[in-house]
Amino acid sequence: MKGWMGKFRAFFLLGSIALMLSACGKENLTALEPKGKGAESAMDLIILTTIVMLFVLFIVMLIYVAVLLRYRKKKGQEDFIPKQVEGNKTLETIWTVIPIILLIIIAVPTVTATFDLADNSGSKDGLNVQVTGNQYWWHFNYQGQEIQTSQDLYVPVGEKVYLNMKSSDVIHSFWVPTISGKMDVNPENENTMYIEAYEEGVYWGKCAELCGPSHSLMDFKVVVVSQEEFDQWVKDMKNVNPDKQPQDAVAQEGKSLFQQNNCMSCHAIGSSPVQVGPNLTNFGDRSKIAGILDPTKENLVDWITDPESIKPGNKMTGNYPEVSEEEAGKIAEYLLQLKPSEITPESAGN
Repeated sequence: MKGWMGKFRAFFLLGSIALMLSACGKENLTALEPKGKGAESAMDLIILTTIVMLFVLFIVMLIYVAVLLRYRKKKGQEDFIPKQVEGNKTLETIWTVIPIILLIIIAVPTVTATFDLADNSGSKDGLNVQVTGNQYWWHFNYQGQEIQTSQDLYVPVGEKVYLNMKSSDVIHSFWVPTISGKMDVNPENENTMYIEAYEEGVYWGKCAELCGPSHSLMDFKVVVVSQEEFDQWVKDMKNVNPDKQPQDAVAQEGKSLFQQNNCMSCHAIGSSPVQVGPNLTNFGDRSKIAGILDPTKENLVDWITDPESIKPGNKMTGNYPEVSEEEAGKIAEYLLQLKPSEITPESAGN
């Protein structure tokens, strides 16, 4: 009894932990509450395959129980050997045809959804964004708009946005689980897909392909706003003047330090082509620093002074002169004032 009770308690404990962990997650980072075309298609496929697997499980268990009950060894028949049957063509045909039918039921909508997600036939008249995956950040170039930005992808609600994706280094994978499916981002070839969000808000994106020591930290956001807000954001981004001086004296010193320490050799402000590091045009409006840190001055100072401790293997480490904490504070003050638009992640969906 003691051994049985011990096993029961262990099973109950593990089951309780699994149940609690199943409720853990982040808002707008789940494929189980779709708010976009791609995620909705994926959810439909999840439901379909689950129904098919449950059907197979039910039939197998039904046959298993029936065989156990009917052909179990009975008292007085310990030496009885039942009639040996083999080569039943009818049974073999049934258990060959049924799996083929079930695979077709799953395969047809899966292939259809895959081709639909990659359909870019409407890209000529739609919004096109060139997406570049880098270790460990994302760059977005709005084609035809002369807008370059990084980490936060702004899109209008209810509109198909066509993404043309390529990597600058290793293989990455673009995934915004709440609104889209996954797509590999390769250095050799360009892959295309579209995203279409049904509701305004901020949706978390992840790199879904192991790409280095900071792969799990390669986060980004998709900011979905109304068409009017998106048009205003585009206008604001186009009117950015990278040479404009901040009004605050500390920020002015920060801008001078930013230039003196060759930060501009890796980062761009405005519509300049993609650099080694992320575009900083609207850095002060971003929802996260380096994709993972809360946008506070303290976190930004930590990132500037020691980025390796936050994102191991990043390309920023060791590529600029060492700065003091005071100098980093002034640079942080300047960067946090780069707020060209009132359309921000905080305002999305409000």
